[in-house]
Amino acid sequence: MASGSGLQQDQIKSYGLTLAIFGLAVAVRWLAAPWLGNHAAFLPFIAPVVAAAAFGCVGAGLAATGLGLLTGLAFLGKTPQASDPTLVLVQALFFLLAALGVTLVGARVGRLRRGTVSSQGREALRERQAEVVASELSLLIDGATEYAISMLDPEGRVLIWNAGGQRLMGWSEAEVIGQSVSIFYPQDARQAGKPQADLARVQAEGKVEEDGWFLRKDGSEFLAHVSLTALHDRDGVLRGFGKVLRDVTDQRASERALDAGAEHLRSILSTVPDAMIVIDDRGKILSFSAAAERLFGFQEAEMVGENVRCLMPSPDQERHDGYIERYLSTGERKVIGKGRIVVGRRKDGSTFPMELWVGEATSHGPRVFTGFVRDLTERQRTQARLEELQAELIHIARVSGMGTMASTLAHELNQPITAVANYVEAVRDLLLEPDPDDLPMIREALGDAAGEAMRAGNIVRRLRAFVARGEVEKTVEDLPAVIHEAAALGLMGARDQGLDPVFALDPAATPVLIDRVQIQQVVINLARNAVEAMAGTDQPRLWLSTQDQGDDLVRVTIADNGPGVSPAIASQLFTAFVSTKVEGMGLGLSICRTIVEANGGRIWHEPRPGGGSQFHFTLVKVEKEAFHDS
Repeated sequence: MASGSGLQQDQIKSYGLTLAIFGLAVAVRWLAAPWLGNHAAFLPFIAPVVAAAAFGCVGAGLAATGLGLLTGLAFLGKTPQASDPTLVLVQALFFLLAALGVTLVGARVGRLRRGTVSSQGREALRERQAEVVASELSLLIDGATEYAISMLDPEGRVLIWNAGGQRLMGWSEAEVIGQSVSIFYPQDARQAGKPQADLARVQAEGKVEEDGWFLRKDGSEFLAHVSLTALHDRDGVLRGFGKVLRDVTDQRASERALDAGAEHLRSILSTVPDAMIVIDDRGKILSFSAAAERLFGFQEAEMVGENVRCLMPSPDQERHDGYIERYLSTGERKVIGKGRIVVGRRKDGSTFPMELWVGEATSHGPRVFTGFVRDLTERQRTQARLEELQAELIHIARVSGMGTMASTLAHELNQPITAVANYVEAVRDLLLEPDPDDLPMIREALGDAAGEAMRAGNIVRRLRAFVARGEVEKTVEDLPAVIHEAAALGLMGARDQGLDPVFALDPAATPVLIDRVQIQQVVINLARNAVEAMAGTDQPRLWLSTQDQGDDLVRVTIADNGPGVSPAIASQLFTAFVSTKVEGMGLGLSICRTIVEANGGRIWHEPRPGGGSQFHFTLVKVEKEAFHDS
C-alpha cells in the first residue's frame, strides 16, 4: 500500500511539473515569435517532454507530446509557411519522432530508477528484518538461563556466549570470546585430547549428544548434558559448531536414587510372601509380582495386559468388570481399603481361599488399583484342626467337671423326685376313700407333682446340653440370660451353704456373639473356683457383673472375697498344669483362656480391692441396630 501510494504521488507531481513547463514553453515561444518568425515552432515544446521523461512518467510524456504538437501547429498556422503543407508535415513529424523517442527513453530510465529504488527498499527491509531477528535471537539465547549456549569457529574458539553460560560456568562474555573450547574441560580430559576428539566426531557425524564432566571458572566440576552440532553453509563448507550445555548433576543423582529405590522395591516385592497385582481402571493387569507367579502359576509376561478376571472362578469372573464400572460411576467402596476373603483360580483351574486387600492410586496419572493376595488354604486347614482340638478339649473339660458335680446333682434331683413321690402317695391315699370334696386338693397335689417333675427335667436337660460335645458355632445371645443360666447350673447347692450371688448386669452390655455352651463353661468354671476358694470363709460373697467396654466389647467379671491368689503363681494362672488346688490338674483356667480367645476376647486376673480375687474376660458385642438389620 505504501509503495503504490508513493508511485501515484510521483505521477501527479510529474503531470503537474510537465504542464507547468509546457505553459512556460508556450510563453517563451509566444514572446520570441517576433524574432523567431516561422522557425522553431515545435522546439520549445521538447522541454516538457524531457521533463516528463525525467520523471519516467510515460503518460505525462505522451500528454506533453500531444499538446506540443497541437501548439506548434497553431504557431505555424500564423506564418507564411502554413500554405506549404509539406513543410508543416515535416516539422511536425520530426517533433513527434523526437518527442516519442525522448518519452521512450524516459520510460526506460524511469523503470530502471524505480527498480533501483525498489531493490534498495527491499534490501533495507531485509536489513531491518535481519536486525530484528538477530535481536530476538539474542534475547532468546540470553533468556535461556538454564543453558550455556555458545557458537564456536571451525578451530573450536568461542564466537558467541550467552548469559546462561556466565551463570552456569562463571565466565563472562568478554573473558570467554576467542578462547578455545578446551578451557571448559577438566585437566585429565584435556590431556586425553577429548576437546579435539569431540569436534572431530561432531564434524563427522553432524550432531553428538552425551553426558560428561565439565569445568567451571572456579575450578569445580559438574556433570552436564552437552549437545554439539556442526554448522555448514549452503555450499557445505563448515562454518563452526553450536554447543548447548545443561547442568544435570542433581537430575542424574535423583535418577540414580529413584533407580536404586525402584530396584530395592522390586527386590522386596519379589521376596514378600504376599502376591501383588496392579491393574488399571479397565481391569487390565499392569504388574504381576513373583509371589503372584508362584501362587497362581502364571508368568508375568503372559499376564500383563490380560484382564484380572481370569484369576477368578465363576460367577465372580463374569461380574468383575461390572464391579469396577459401578465403583467408577458411584464411588461406593465394597472392597477398596478393606480386607475380605474371596476365592482365587490357579492356572490349572483349581480354586483356593485367599485374603484380598485392594488399594487405589489416583494422583498425577491414570487410576490404578493394587491388590495384595494371601493364600489362606493352609491357615484354614490349621484353623479347622484347631477348632476340632478345641472342641475335644472343651468336651473333655465338661465331662471331667461332671465328677465334681455328681453329688450336687443328686442333691438337686432328690428334692423334686421326693416331692413328686410324696404328692403321688397323698393322692393315692385320698383315692382309697373317694370324696368329691377332696377333688380340689387332689388337683393341686397333682399340679405340684407335675411342677416338681418339670423342675427335675430342666436340670437334666441343662446337664445334657452342657455335657454334649456338639460343634463350635457362634450365635447372637442375650448375655444376662446366659450368665443366669450358667450360674443356676454351676452354683447348685451353693445357696444351701449360705452363698447368695450378687448380679450387677449392665443392660447396655448385650447382645454378644458367642458359642453359648462354651461361655457358660467359662462362667461355671470361674464361679465354682470362687466357691471352692471361699470354703471356710465366714461370710462368703460372690459377684457376677457385666460392663460395656466400648470398641464393640463387653467385660464379664466374677469376683469373690476369698483369700485371693498367691503372687508367686498369679502370672501363671492360665498356664496348663498350674493349679492352686491340692488335687487340681491345672487345666480349668487354661481351658477358659482357650475358649475366651476363640470367642474373640481375652481373660485376666486381678486382686480384688478389699480382699479376694476377680477374674475378667471380654466378649464381642453385637450392635442391636446391626442385629435387627441382618
